[in-house]
Amino acid sequence: MAQYHKQHAPAPAPPATPQLAPQQAQQEALSVVLATAGYDHTVRFWEAWSGICSRTIQHPDSQVNRLCISPDKRYLAAAGNNSVKLYDINSMNPNPIQTFSSHTANVTAVVFQTEGKWVATGSEDGTVKIWDTRSSTVQRAYDHTSPVNDVIIHPNQGEIVSCDQAGSVKVWDLGENTCSHELVPEEDTPIRSVTIASDGSSLVAGNNKGNCFVWKIRAEADTSEFTPITKLPAHGKYITRCVLSPDTKYLATCSADTTVKIWSTHNYEFRLEKILAGHQRWVWDAAFSADSAYLVTASSDHSARLWELSSGETVRQYNGHHKAAVCVALNDINFAS
Repeated sequence: MAQYHKQHAPAPAPPATPQLAPQQAQQEALSVVLATAGYDHTVRFWEAWSGICSRTIQHPDSQVNRLCISPDKRYLAAAGNNSVKLYDINSMNPNPIQTFSSHTANVTAVVFQTEGKWVATGSEDGTVKIWDTRSSTVQRAYDHTSPVNDVIIHPNQGEIVSCDQAGSVKVWDLGENTCSHELVPEEDTPIRSVTIASDGSSLVAGNNKGNCFVWKIRAEADTSEFTPITKLPAHGKYITRCVLSPDTKYLATCSADTTVKIWSTHNYEFRLEKILAGHQRWVWDAAFSADSAYLVTASSDHSARLWELSSGETVRQYNGHHKAAVCVALNDINFAS
């Protein structure tokens, strides 16, 4: 991950048993924030390389559906039933410091704006909401009319993209405060997940039939135009999450078939590069490291795994959850590198 190669040298494979000096270990703890959560009502923080659980937060109100770490690594947002709770990562306070509560059903998505000034959420109540992080108040609310499964923010920070159970992908223009596009690639088939390239060049959506749909994005004066490029039959079962790597070179797809597949995005050909096999049950979520060399996944088999993508091998397993682990968040961005 980022702290292992500050001069942008190729990422070395982690040693079988990493031996970190105290100062290096402390630096690692500060530079990598890794958290998982799920149906055992706990959020667990992990030391990425040692696999040790460093902190556990109780989340008694409900299961945790999604996690997101603020860009500055100060806060963790945990989305549960009806609300999102915000935790201070750098304190040992076990209680949330803020709660965003006006959804009326499971919150299925939470994401921070790049400067952390606002948060976007999506819910099974059929709404997408924008919250001011300082006041915990709703600034905008958009109606999907169908349960929302995922929400992401366009790199331009002026548009958000969401998807729903009815099979729609909707693009919301925050400047115009309206839905600017509705994309329906496969009618009446729920879209589970959406992901957008970090350079804003493409959008990918994964659905319940195991298909991924890809659009090329062209930036106009004040908006984006979406051109359908390809349909990728990625899995034979549900796709639970699709994630484009930070360097935009790879697409990871998680599935009910217990695997994660890594696809090359070169020329929009989506060639299968690796199949990450090891989880015993559904894989629900995934997050890339900042250098796109590693992937962390969470599964119904109660575990999370760290994968080295060059080899396709599991290099760490995180054990401790007592029920399904359904969400993972990773922030290892090194601002000094």
